[in-house]
Amino acid sequence: MSVNPPRIALVVPVYNEADLITRSLPEILAKAREAAPGSMVELIAVDDGSKDGSRASLAALAAQEPAIHFVSFTRNFGKEAAIHAGLAQALDRTGASAVIVIDADLQHPPELMAQMLRHWREGAKVVEAVKRARGDEGPLRRIAARTFYSIFTRMSGLRLDQDTDYKLLDREVVVAALALGERARFFRGIVRWLGFPTVQVPFDVAPRAGGATSWSLASLARYAWRNLTSFSSAPLGLVTTFGAVGLAVGGVLAVKAVIDKLQGLALSGFSTVILLQVIFSSLILLSLGIIGSYIALIYDELKRRPHYIIRPGDLAGAPWPAPAGPQEQKDLAA
Repeated sequence: MSVNPPRIALVVPVYNEADLITRSLPEILAKAREAAPGSMVELIAVDDGSKDGSRASLAALAAQEPAIHFVSFTRNFGKEAAIHAGLAQALDRTGASAVIVIDADLQHPPELMAQMLRHWREGAKVVEAVKRARGDEGPLRRIAARTFYSIFTRMSGLRLDQDTDYKLLDREVVVAALALGERARFFRGIVRWLGFPTVQVPFDVAPRAGGATSWSLASLARYAWRNLTSFSSAPLGLVTTFGAVGLAVGGVLAVKAVIDKLQGLALSGFSTVILLQVIFSSLILLSLGIIGSYIALIYDELKRRPHYIIRPGDLAGAPWPAPAGPQEQKDLAA
């Protein structure tokens, strides 16, 4: 029985990169085809509500190259939403056997896809590219990244040092990732949490092919905090810790206030006020910490907002290839 070649889908998040993508996307597609000869390779670009001409550039590319498709969001929902949408499109519309998530700025070297695909063919369910070094990042960003990953590892138990979004996922992993119902998603953390057999491939970060990063330190800080809280409730425990520390310090002050009272050094009624304020304020903080840990989880789940909104009628590009049918799926698995 003949085995059909696997289908490969490339997911490329795009945000305000109109000039860059006209050069980078064809290069990424060409390198993927070289790495997977004979396979059907589809590139899915996700425009994350760009404010420049990115959508027009994607439309022009899709008109020229049938293997390039794109979807556009109604506004900027963030890179995590763009990756999530790309994975969903790859699963539903291309029937891909493997999905590669790669950035559009060519800092994720497309040449690495050949090695990633080789590991996948040898049985790895996840092949992730990890940085040898952080490229031309400034010292402040390096320190911030190191601090975030250190805290994230301690609080979540998942080690993501030098990790990137540049990953190859087997179809089975994509299905499992999309099945998770959480609203706040962290792609790198989710893939690591799933625990599928993983191979790491190191690489050196290349200079950007053009333009400048849209990530400011403030946006990176918000992104880090969001990812940390989505994978760990430990930050909520800080409130309880503060309450416990306040109670301990208050206990010392209360003892001192009582001693001053006995020695006649305190003002009338002052010791009682301090004692009551310290004890009840600390108990309130302790209670808020416990209650808040549950409210935060319930609040995020009850809203049930969609991860993203695709512009009406904007499943654009050339006609999508039909997903693999049951018999083809059996052939691919053989």
